Amino acid sequence: MDISLMGFDTPFFRHLHHILDANEDNNTNSKSSSAGPTRAYVRDARAMAATPADVKEYPNSYVFIVDMPGLKSGDIKVQVEEDNVLVISGERKREHDQEEKEGVKYVRMERRIGKFMRKFALPENANTDKISAICQDGVLTVTVEKLPPPEPKKPKTIQVNVA
Repeated sequence: MDISLMGFDTPFFRHLHHILDANEDNNTNSKSSSAGPTRAYVRDARAMAATPADVKEYPNSYVFIVDMPGLKSGDIKVQVEEDNVLVISGERKREHDQEEKEGVKYVRMERRIGKFMRKFALPENANTDKISAICQDGVLTVTVEKLPPPEPKKPKTIQVNVA
């Protein structure tokens, strides 16, 4: 399979493709395959690395915009780890049960399935207590409000006593 035709021609994907090819060679030559990651792992890694996001900075907030076509809000998880890392994750699944009963089979499968995850290091002025997330028309918008700037320190006046 030529990964450059699929839009995955980056060093990361070339390495994953190389590992996958080596793993397939090991599977055909021996019965045990503990030499590399599984096909599912590589598929999930591609899905995680290929989750596109836009980040905007407004005067009072940071906004993260992530395409999530076909996902319900229950399929998406938004968390803050280690007090300053925004994590957007979830899993995109295919509905097979009903279709298999009706005798439907896929002729072509191009839409991405599997786990996805993006991590963003939040700046120091991000207010992690004021985060909101809305998923509308397949687009997740996460808004992280900024902390107000610290007030400048006022000069302290010290009373001078006469001796």
